[in-house]
Amino acid sequence: MADLHVHTTYSDGLFSPEEVVAKARHNGVHALAICDHDNIDGIEPAIGAARGSDLEIVAGVELSSQWQDLRDIHILGYGFDPHAPELFGELADFRDFRARRNEMIVQRVNEVLAAEGRTLLDFRQIRRSAGGTVGRPHIARALIEAGHVRDNDEAFNRYLVRCNVEKRFFPADQAISLIHRAGGVAVLAHPPLITDDSRVLLHLLDAFVGLGLDGIEAYNNAGSLDEVAELTALGRQRKLIVTGGSDFHGFPDSAARIGWARGEIPIPLSCWLEVRDSLAQRAAG
Repeated sequence: MADLHVHTTYSDGLFSPEEVVAKARHNGVHALAICDHDNIDGIEPAIGAARGSDLEIVAGVELSSQWQDLRDIHILGYGFDPHAPELFGELADFRDFRARRNEMIVQRVNEVLAAEGRTLLDFRQIRRSAGGTVGRPHIARALIEAGHVRDNDEAFNRYLVRCNVEKRFFPADQAISLIHRAGGVAVLAHPPLITDDSRVLLHLLDAFVGLGLDGIEAYNNAGSLDEVAELTALGRQRKLIVTGGSDFHGFPDSAARIGWARGEIPIPLSCWLEVRDSLAQRAAG
């Protein structure tokens, strides 16, 4: 099996790269891509943790993108050079903004908590507990541990949605070209989560193919087995590679499992083999 879409504490995952590698090996996964949001710092620790095993670590990232009036479209990059100066610099800027953004979110949450007469959150403690980059799930966990909410859903509904600070996004063409110039391939993540309108999705997909998109994540955290088949067909019609990932974050109330799409559909190793072949073709020119 493969899993080409897993998060760690370097974005909004709850497990370290080393813990994610251990879980992947336990589940019989042979190719794993750490795809943190706008962050590639978890790749090297994962490679180190997998050294000497039969688990191959693929350089990965999930870029937050926008196209026309659609925002937070996720584009996955695979097999790039993590040290490519342009990509490294752009992600460093994103990392700095993300740190400021999440501190501002905690400040807003604390304003609401103060008005309610509740104990305030300590951002420094949240950052220590996250073990990497702070994300909203880490703030949600702090709210749960403080006894302010019962679960993630309540944390978001009562505090995090109303206290949100707007994210930054890469224009889709820039995201794809950044990945390409770093030597990687670009894949559209979890299409069912982009829009419920099939016509809009088809229009977006064709536009992204025109921008150089290489693949589509047919096996994902939202699609049924029938949707996997439909997305695979859409990809084949457009000569795209077909990939798959669990989008595992480690949330206790999630069914996601490393190596499985939607927690129940095994992700075949062929997903990685298609990425590998595409990378070889790109390298050969």
